[in-house]
Amino acid sequence: MRHQLLNEGQSLTVSVPPAPEFGEPLPGAASSEVLAFLARRRSASALQLRAPAPSAGELDDLLRLAARVPDHGKLGPWRFVVLEGAAKDSFAARLEHIATNRPDGPKAIAKLGKIKTPPMAVVVISNVVAGSDIPEWEQQMSAGAVCSTLLMATSAMGYGANWITDWYAYDKDAIELLGLTGSERVAGFVLLGTPTDPSMERPRPDLASRITRWAP
Repeated sequence: MRHQLLNEGQSLTVSVPPAPEFGEPLPGAASSEVLAFLARRRSASALQLRAPAPSAGELDDLLRLAARVPDHGKLGPWRFVVLEGAAKDSFAARLEHIATNRPDGPKAIAKLGKIKTPPMAVVVISNVVAGSDIPEWEQQMSAGAVCSTLLMATSAMGYGANWITDWYAYDKDAIELLGLTGSERVAGFVLLGTPTDPSMERPRPDLASRITRWAP
C-alpha cells in the first residue's frame, strides 16, 4: 500500500509491498537505505507525539510488518490490542482511577502522560503457547521482537513511535482492564503519532566493553 505523508513541509510517498505468497522465494538483497535508517534510528518522545496517527490502512500494514519476526515453531505467541480515540481516553481514565488506589498514587498518575498524549497505542501481548516444545523464554523474545519491529516500521513510514511498559504493564488491575488471560503478559505499549519536534541523538553504550570473542 502507498502512503502519502507530510515530512518537514514536503509531500513524501512511502510504499509497503504486499505480503508475499506462501512458498514464494525471498532472496536477500543488500540495502544501503535500510542500513542508513538503522544507523540513525531514534525513538520519538512519547510526550511529543500528536495527531495524525497512522490511518486504519497504515496500521494494518504496520501490524503485518511487525508480525514478520523470528518465531521458533511458528507459534505466533503474541497478539495486539489497539487503543485509539475515545476508547483510549476511557482506558487512560480508568488507569487514573486505578492509580489513585496505589501507594504511589501521585507518581503513578504523573506517569500516565505518556499514554494519554499520543493519539494511538498498540499493546503487544506476549501470549505463551503452553505445552509447546519451544521454551517460554524464546516465545517471550519473539513478542519483544514484534515491539521492536513495530517501532522501526512506524518510523520508516514517517511517523514517530515509542516503546514503553511502566506500572500499568504489571499492575494486576490494569492487566485485568486490558483483558489479559492466563499467562499473558504485556510486552510493551508502542505509542504512535507524529512528533512535534525531531528526536535528538542520545548517549549510546560503549560497545567495546560489551563485546567478547569466544576462543577455545
